[in-house]
Amino acid sequence: MIKDDMIKTDDRAYMQRCIELARRGAGCVSPNPMVGSVIVHDGRIIGEGWHKQYGGPHAEVNAIASVEDESLLRQSTIYVNLEPCSHYGKTPPCADLIVEKSIPRVVVGCLDPHEKVAGKGIAKLREAGIDVTVGVLEAESERLNEAFMTVHRKGHPFVALKTAQTLDGRIATSLGASKWITGDESRREVHRLRSVYDAVMCGASTVLADNAELTVRHCDGRQPLRVLLDRRLQVPVEARIFNAEAKTLLFALRDEAEECLVSQFEARGIEVVTVGGSGGGLDLAEVFAELHRRRVLSVMVEGGSRLSAAMIRAGLVDKYYVFIAPKLFGGDGVASFGPLDVTHPDYAIKLSFAGIQRFGDDLLLEAYPQI
Repeated sequence: MIKDDMIKTDDRAYMQRCIELARRGAGCVSPNPMVGSVIVHDGRIIGEGWHKQYGGPHAEVNAIASVEDESLLRQSTIYVNLEPCSHYGKTPPCADLIVEKSIPRVVVGCLDPHEKVAGKGIAKLREAGIDVTVGVLEAESERLNEAFMTVHRKGHPFVALKTAQTLDGRIATSLGASKWITGDESRREVHRLRSVYDAVMCGASTVLADNAELTVRHCDGRQPLRVLLDRRLQVPVEARIFNAEAKTLLFALRDEAEECLVSQFEARGIEVVTVGGSGGGLDLAEVFAELHRRRVLSVMVEGGSRLSAAMIRAGLVDKYYVFIAPKLFGGDGVASFGPLDVTHPDYAIKLSFAGIQRFGDDLLLEAYPQI
């Protein structure tokens, strides 16, 4: 990798453009990563492209195809935020195409952790005599595809925990009322976030409390897989979370799910997966292992205080979205998180803030666990 002070200003600008293009594929390319590409000749952009749809042409292919005068490629630089692939999947290797087109220089944001790539694309380009620079806006490139990176490095889905709370950390009043803590702008952002995650998860208590639907309704975008954790199958089959707007995967406790109830759900076309128990609830590691097996890269959890705490205690949370409304419910309200077994300030769950945005009167804080 190269040091920050060795990166050319122009390289940063073109890589930033790659990232902007790549984001256009959010919610459309999973389980592939989001990738953008820019081709520059003599200080001028002559081609751009991004990966638009899973199974479709990759960013480099689209960028090269957009160049009107292909002869210019032999004196150009191609920028791409992720290492060009070197293997045959649903499409041919992009590294081979770059070699075929005799593009003399390639600038890459970050390496691809996929076991079939993982440096092989860079090696193939260099073996062909191409000048390859790796590590331009590396952190930004990695953050863009944080779900893809997590899955291929750690072997489990990327998990984000979303909370909508008052300023004093309450998600419901003393009587359990929670509609609505945050305003319209925040709720629209939640729906946008749902559309870019592969799955949205909640527990039975959330559905029983407000008949949550967990669909994308206030913006354009795909419907994520809905994942319901209901150990005893308490949520009625008529609940909105089982409507036809999106697919729902139901997890129940292997020893407590009555066969007659399982049959009722399956008769409605709802798949029930039984898993083992842990700590009085479902074995969350087993749940996420099953989601990983189904190629679910990212999950946004919209649970209550108990599920949120269980996720944190299990060390499963990779990112936090905390929407904060300028309201107070007081100490008799329902806390955002259940018991975390923190007995001393030194043992607190430590986070690193990554960003803050304003939606109407509300704030959205994004944070990551400290490593």
